Amino acid sequence: MSSDAEQSTTRSTPFSNVPVEITVCVGRARPCIRELLNLGENSVLALDRTVDAPVELFIGDRLVGRGQLEEAEDGSPAMLAVRITEIVEPEMSKM
Repeated sequence: MSSDAEQSTTRSTPFSNVPVEITVCVGRARPCIRELLNLGENSVLALDRTVDAPVELFIGDRLVGRGQLEEAEDGSPAMLAVRITEIVEPEMSKM
């Protein structure tokens, strides 16, 4: 027998098939305008994270989770995927 929490996440509603866009943030850069104007083809813009650092998942401007980048398992060459490692619970005060 499933719990109420499990039923609420699997129950179909009119909103169940509404697509949402998830943005994956791999890092941020804060160059000054002078540095930005000097960027060209093959320039490297350093980010504030390491290659193996977790990425952040956003819906709109709300952080909803974190994960690790990996290669897609469906056999697509060089396609990225995110393995979800953490779901961020919404703060009740922001609702």
